Amino acid sequence: MIKQIQHFQMRYLIILLFLGGSLILAGCANNQGKAQRLVQLNLAPASDMPKFVHQALPEVQEAYRFAKANPEILAQIPCYCGCNALGHLNNLECYVQPAGEFDNHAAFCGVCVDITRDTMEMLKRGKALPEIRDYIDSTYSQYGPPTATGPVRTNSTNQSN
Repeated sequence: MIKQIQHFQMRYLIILLFLGGSLILAGCANNQGKAQRLVQLNLAPASDMPKFVHQALPEVQEAYRFAKANPEILAQIPCYCGCNALGHLNNLECYVQPAGEFDNHAAFCGVCVDITRDTMEMLKRGKALPEIRDYIDSTYSQYGPPTATGPVRTNSTNQSN
């Protein structure tokens, strides 16, 4: 009789383990589905980047490519690295000057790149520009004064074409 009870308990344990494993796998499959729903960001071709960008770290290169392809987004995001002293009005100008030439400032500034990469990550997750701006303001205001970036335009899109 005791052997029958132990055998029953062992079967019960095996079934519970199997069901638990199935639930874990189902949860992983659900997370993979979420990852597949990420928004694809527009990036300028690497061939359009100047030499100093090609010599930078991969995350810096990606930030420059994003800035060039999405100026309407970064023009609405402030920078907190102190570049307002250089006359920058927004995070875009850390990468591209108002006249259209590339600026090497962000290639040597982790704060600029971190702001851009946070913006990119939030866009990938489908966040709206006002929410991104609020996050950037609250997260980076500890680093210094912001650029004189105007408010987020309500008719802004998250992506360029």
